[in-house]
Amino acid sequence: MTQIQDTLRNLAIIAHVDHGKTTLVDAMLRQSGIFRDNQVVAERVMDRLDLEREKGITIMAKNTALLYGGVTINIVDTPGHADFGGEVQRILKMVDGCLLLVDASEGPLPQTRYVLSNALANGLSPIVVINKIDRPDARTAEVVDEVLELFLDLDASEEQCHFPLVYCVAREGTATPDLAVPGTDLRPLFDLILDKVPPPAFEPGHPLQLQITTLDYSDYLGRIGIGRVTNGEIRVGQTVLMAATGDDGAARRAKVTQLFGFSGLKRVPVAEAGAGHIVAIAGIEGIRLGDTLTDPENPRPLPPLKIDEPSLEMVFSINTSPFSGREGTYLTTRQLRERLFKEVQGNPSIMVEETDSFDAFKVVGRGELQLAILIETMRREGYELSVGKPTVRTRRESGQILEPFEYLVIDGPEAYIGAVTQAVGMRKGRLTKMVNHSSGWIRLEAEIPLRGLIGLRSLLMVETRGTAILNHLFLGWRPWLGEFGAPANGSLVADRTGRATAYAIENLQERGQMFVAPGDDVYAGMVVGENSRPEDIWVNATKEKKLTNMRASNSEEGYHLHPPRILSLEQALEFIAADELVEVTPESLRLRKRHLNPDLAKQAKRNAGAGLP
Repeated sequence: MTQIQDTLRNLAIIAHVDHGKTTLVDAMLRQSGIFRDNQVVAERVMDRLDLEREKGITIMAKNTALLYGGVTINIVDTPGHADFGGEVQRILKMVDGCLLLVDASEGPLPQTRYVLSNALANGLSPIVVINKIDRPDARTAEVVDEVLELFLDLDASEEQCHFPLVYCVAREGTATPDLAVPGTDLRPLFDLILDKVPPPAFEPGHPLQLQITTLDYSDYLGRIGIGRVTNGEIRVGQTVLMAATGDDGAARRAKVTQLFGFSGLKRVPVAEAGAGHIVAIAGIEGIRLGDTLTDPENPRPLPPLKIDEPSLEMVFSINTSPFSGREGTYLTTRQLRERLFKEVQGNPSIMVEETDSFDAFKVVGRGELQLAILIETMRREGYELSVGKPTVRTRRESGQILEPFEYLVIDGPEAYIGAVTQAVGMRKGRLTKMVNHSSGWIRLEAEIPLRGLIGLRSLLMVETRGTAILNHLFLGWRPWLGEFGAPANGSLVADRTGRATAYAIENLQERGQMFVAPGDDVYAGMVVGENSRPEDIWVNATKEKKLTNMRASNSEEGYHLHPPRILSLEQALEFIAADELVEVTPESLRLRKRHLNPDLAKQAKRNAGAGLP
């Protein structure tokens, strides 16, 4: 007979990126009394990683817990970007309910569809929170209708379509069930959680079942596994059977040495935990995502976690440029290999494969942002490496080549609709819908090959003067559509090593956009600018003005230089061609040719154009 744990609620907060998940968790923590009155707390306290604070997005799912009305509410803040969808898929396995946040102006976006489909597939009935109702362009009633249409489109049950609804301003910490009555705090939301989120259910006397859904690491405790006790109890000192989900399928005994519960943002040591509780376990060597801790005498392992297959790959290799070793600490192949395979252990949505070269590894992920986050994390840890152009994985079925397609949503000013549709069409995209909200902005929906998204964001930023907003979601595998027609711009490549001069740059900037400034060190084979034409040009960026003892009236005039274009990591990955690499060090990002010798580089490009190895 099933029993329930009535003093416990487990829920996840899911939404599209930047719709206010982490801000809402902030307000819930503050109003629950977790913090002291005089305690200084940063904004978005759940975003603990530096990259999360800088980019304003959640990258890793995080657990917290608060107490309201005598009930412990375990909350998981999940990522909102499609590239980190693997986190959402895992987290929904250990909760009984979820809050679906939707922006009162933007409405449901691609990631909203993705997280909602996962929630419905897990049998969850979300509480819908319409956030940012204080925005001047809020269209709350229309957004509620769009959410209902989304539920219907995803074949939600009749019970799921009658979702509880609350309106919220997460930044101010207010919620109300009625728009006519402004909220003063989050009590309506807390009451709705206690009323609508079902308490954990379990079978009395059932042997232990605990599946690891998140991994963490501590310099003092080692690897930490986080998961929910589905059935049974777990205690410190207990011997458990770790049923592995890897290829070997081996199971082994282990001893629980440390056990933690959650209180606010802290992990609190506990002696034991029962069914329904979310706990962190330390001291079990080799614990992996998806592993089930169960009773050795009566093992009942849970089904393995299913994660969407990654579809974008890049080659990571050691840094072989002439400037290698100037800034980094970790330079060798062994160090690069250890770091990449360590990442795989905690992130199942990334795969690492060996290549024909001993110093290069193929890293496969879900999208450019996910791989860029990995690269940025490694460079901040002191690694130097080179990365190649992102390429899309294909598969062959029934004699046909298939490629991944994406559902693309573009929001932008109505004046740039022509430029946007042209850019999407050049990349084999097919427009499926256009919505005009009569506010000067339009929304275009399209289906486009994943490879068509590489570089599209940067292109539209230029074409729309930085106003376009792109969101996309994996759609499925479809037949290969052939190569794109429009060639990209070529590169300006340095033909010698030295220091860039103002005299050389002034003459070169007529050919295109420069990436270097006077005084920057350059080496032969380094990309110093973007050519305005499709071909590559090898140039002398270190040329100096000849000095004579003759003087003219205009000889002392200053140089008229345009500011160099500083590329971010994501922009650099989008810009490079198949025969180029991004050199990544803790302090610098440089673009370079794969072959630094001009003759070898030109030969490689000719071979690639002819389809030769």
